[in-house]
Amino acid sequence: MANIEIAKGDRGMAAVDAAAIDALKSQLQGKLLQPGDGGYDEARTIWNDMIDRRPAIIASCANAADVQRAVSFAAAHGLLLAVRGGGHNIAGNAVCDGGLMIDLSPMKAVKVDPKSQRASAEGGVTLGDFDQGTQAHGLATPLGINSTTGIAGLTLGGGFGWLSRKFGMTVDNLVSADVVTADGKSVRASATENEDLFWGIRGGGGNFGVVTSFEFQLHPVGPEVLCGPIVFPAEQAKTVMRKYREYTATMPDEMTVWALLRKAPPLPFLPEEVHGKDVVVLAACYAGAVAEGERLVAPLRGFGDAYGEHIGPAPYVGFQAAFDPLLTPGARNYWKSHNLMKLSDELLDIVIDFAAKVPSPHCDVFLAQMGGQISRMAPDATAYHHRDANFVLNVHGRWETPDGDEKGTAWARALFNAAAPHATGGVYVNFMTQEEGDRVAAAYGPNHKRMVQLKKKFGPTNLFRLNQNVDPAG
Repeated sequence: MANIEIAKGDRGMAAVDAAAIDALKSQLQGKLLQPGDGGYDEARTIWNDMIDRRPAIIASCANAADVQRAVSFAAAHGLLLAVRGGGHNIAGNAVCDGGLMIDLSPMKAVKVDPKSQRASAEGGVTLGDFDQGTQAHGLATPLGINSTTGIAGLTLGGGFGWLSRKFGMTVDNLVSADVVTADGKSVRASATENEDLFWGIRGGGGNFGVVTSFEFQLHPVGPEVLCGPIVFPAEQAKTVMRKYREYTATMPDEMTVWALLRKAPPLPFLPEEVHGKDVVVLAACYAGAVAEGERLVAPLRGFGDAYGEHIGPAPYVGFQAAFDPLLTPGARNYWKSHNLMKLSDELLDIVIDFAAKVPSPHCDVFLAQMGGQISRMAPDATAYHHRDANFVLNVHGRWETPDGDEKGTAWARALFNAAAPHATGGVYVNFMTQEEGDRVAAAYGPNHKRMVQLKKKFGPTNLFRLNQNVDPAG
């Protein structure tokens, strides 16, 4: 049988015996896909349409044993290796050209123990899958804000959302994980087992292995929370954002309000003539008693003359999916991000100015509020370091066709550069594009040196390199 050329991890190509690939295929309980096979294109297609890569083989894994076999195969042959969880990562590292791709998306089991308030989730689970399982018991853990996001990538990068000010980052609620390391072994990582690995996977991305199962601490939440958006005209943006700055300085941990500047989507509570106009959206979620949330939300209505609002008690699982229509698959996405300590008048002017010049009606600029319990963890308690950020600025470039690439990326980069003097220098690793490898050290701050040593221990050959990479060579 002829050899098959597969991309190597250190560049170049490796000639792999077709018989060896057939042997791997026979060992998997899942599927081994190659170009032309049914399901191949579906498996390699991820959320960001700017990423169009073709792996030589895809191991669509049914369980942890399949992952071990695929990792061992890649290591034995020195292959370029990508790992897909939900495929939602902006950088597109879930898929590679010419190498081996591990696809965790078939691994979708979620198990909830309401008595211990713990839940386990396999590596292919999405936020929507997880929330549906836990909210059946009135429980939740801090996750992101888009139900189609994969829980694996979100968690490994740190993870934050509507509940994080009250309960911390996603990684702060991780109890244990089953990890396949570069030698093909499956190990448990927790506060009492492989503690150094447990430290590293809590924010270190996919640098140290493939997590096949996560165990999370849960908290009583919902099933209804007070939540929703209020939409103001862009002409009132400076006033609204100044009042937002004052309001967020004294909010309790249970309350989270994010600000979004964009063109108004066709929301049903907005008059039709508002659709497409420049607006400022304040999206609120209160993780506590609805009556108290109503009292705390009331001042938002006085920030300006709103076009409309839709704030009230609603199912938590519904609010977790509320932004899904703005983040559907199939569009081209390019992001730039900064961590911020404060919202100065100068920064607000920059954000408002650029939001009025979006190159596509799908672009936006959002400010995610941090603080609360997030900031109470020591910066070296987990690999995720930047506990001091009070806001995360995300410049979200999004358009539909390749002819928008140049204009869209230029807008995002220009806003990013203009805002840089007002930023901390830190960055949330999950918001970094593939071209930003030079920011990895900044993403991890003083924790980076420890991560290099950890990578030398668990992945000295840098097998897991398709990520915001921590090079074991330093």
